[in-house]
Amino acid sequence: MQITNETLNTIHTRRSCRAYTAQQVELDKLDAVIDAGLWAASGMGRQSQVIAAVQDKDAIAKLSAINASIMGISGDPFYGAPTVLVVLARREVPTAVEDGSLTMGSMMLAAESVGLASCWVHRAKETFETEAGRQLLAAWSLDPDAYIGVGNLILGYAAEGGVKPAAARKEGRVVYVK
Repeated sequence: MQITNETLNTIHTRRSCRAYTAQQVELDKLDAVIDAGLWAASGMGRQSQVIAAVQDKDAIAKLSAINASIMGISGDPFYGAPTVLVVLARREVPTAVEDGSLTMGSMMLAAESVGLASCWVHRAKETFETEAGRQLLAAWSLDPDAYIGVGNLILGYAAEGGVKPAAARKEGRVVYVK
């Protein structure tokens, strides 16, 4: 399929990155990615999503340690990324997870479009249910009882080998009902 539309091309070329350089994301690119997340659709326009932009190395190390503990590993589930965008959503909103998921998707596409690598790292929900996670939210002036974690979007520049080629698309995943 030949893609001539810039948006569709971005969708086709975006891949998850699992190895990053130490180069920090520039503010203009970070703001562009965050803006895309803020413009993501949300159920009934409630805009329940909140994005915590984390570039502080100590905070990222804490997030990584909590995430790794939940996984039962000792490695870095954030693959050395210098920026983590934590997506949370208001707990009482019925579409909180869906709203946050749309935010994550929009930001991943925006990252690709500005030359950044990204990857959705799970376990945000579990992270912010821990006492350490709740303390991080409170330190960030967010009420731990008001939000649920939806996802961690790691951002940065891909290190060599950090991005693998796309797998072939599986057949039979569309049903046309006419």
